[in-house]
Amino acid sequence: MSDILNHRHIPLLAETDVLVIGAGSAGCVAALAAAAQGQYSVMLVERYGFAGGTSTQMLDTFYGFFTPGTSPKKIVGGVPDLVVKELDKTGDIFLRPNTYGAGTGVNYNPERLKLVWDKLITETNINYLLHTTLVDVTREEKEIITCIFWNKSGFYKVKALRVIDASGDADFCALSGYRFERAGEKEPAQSMTTTFRMCNVDQQKFEKAGGNKMMKERMTDAFDNKTHLLSRKEGSAHEMCQPGCISTVAVKVSDMNALKVEELTKAEIEGRKQAFEYERFFRDKVPGYENSKIIGLSHQIGVRETRRVYGEHRLTKEECLNGEIPDSSVLLCGAPIEDHRKGKDGQDETYWEYIPGAGIYGVPYGTLVPAGSSMTWVVGRCFSATHDAHASCRSMAQTMSMGQAAGLAVIQSLNADCDAKDIDVALLRNELLRFGQVLEVPESIADTSRNGWKNNLIR
Repeated sequence: MSDILNHRHIPLLAETDVLVIGAGSAGCVAALAAAAQGQYSVMLVERYGFAGGTSTQMLDTFYGFFTPGTSPKKIVGGVPDLVVKELDKTGDIFLRPNTYGAGTGVNYNPERLKLVWDKLITETNINYLLHTTLVDVTREEKEIITCIFWNKSGFYKVKALRVIDASGDADFCALSGYRFERAGEKEPAQSMTTTFRMCNVDQQKFEKAGGNKMMKERMTDAFDNKTHLLSRKEGSAHEMCQPGCISTVAVKVSDMNALKVEELTKAEIEGRKQAFEYERFFRDKVPGYENSKIIGLSHQIGVRETRRVYGEHRLTKEECLNGEIPDSSVLLCGAPIEDHRKGKDGQDETYWEYIPGAGIYGVPYGTLVPAGSSMTWVVGRCFSATHDAHASCRSMAQTMSMGQAAGLAVIQSLNADCDAKDIDVALLRNELLRFGQVLEVPESIADTSRNGWKNNLIR
């Protein structure tokens, strides 16, 4: 723990039973699950001016609800379903086929999703604070964690009995002295991506000209012949909820450390530069894009991994590929290992490895508990996993499921007055099933009508 501030003179902002740091998809669901029964006070703190994290800052598709392949199975439920149904009420969502290999995508309007997160949070008795950044952690009392935050009002303390770190970069865990691995220490860190959206795309003309197959061929040709200075030979561009608009995952920025501000600054600049080079490529080379223009860049460059906390259990590549569902599982994952990295020839590429057998594995509870933790949980892309396992289990449906499990575990911890590492996992699993979480391999192909989703989600 650092001592950059004189904590004694910082005013107290709030005292809460449960403090969730970071209102990304994992943190939002963690707060909603913890507050669902109304037994304890819950506070949710976010450094940006809106909730959602990756789900609203840079992407427009939930992956991980369904397994890939020709017979997709729905393996996520509970609070994440509430989010989907809220988006469906206004027609701001549809199911996108397995176009790029990650399985059926749940495509949504990210601007509407900001409002949905607000709605779900404010309708629950959650103390919700935006524009507020964690700067330090201290222990002033034995059984209470004190967090120091900064916002436009100044520096403030928040005292909490339990903390869920959903910051993405494991900021709370790092400040608290929990062990973590920094991405890049062993295997190369996954590349970063500035996503962008384009308007005025003639989708019919694009499809008639060959669609994604044609686009990939032309992207490869442009890369090889250097007609356009692209960072890779392939990338995705998919239809959005908004007619005539597409969203991309094409830009790749490698060999930068997102925990070093100088390098993160360079990455932001490089990401924007690449985005407009891709715009030039699309307009020059792809039928249907002749009159298209970029109308939005991601709020910040997309960071896939920084710190990964060492937990009571560490998910490994071998566990993923064995496809086992242990009794300690609190969520399921069927997403392939999707590793965005620099290839041997120097160009950025995406490495895929699919889960064999039923294509599903279980994620143990211990991956959400920092090693030796008594009062802390960690959810989202900073959970406890090796590089390869993380490349599979970082999809947003899985991070929402992590939040759901941690939110309910916190309540059990408070009820039983027990440490995070000593939770009764069997009892937690029963509570998760009551919420609607899926913990066993479904017997049949996903039927959205039976899972509370309307069939008209499929476009």
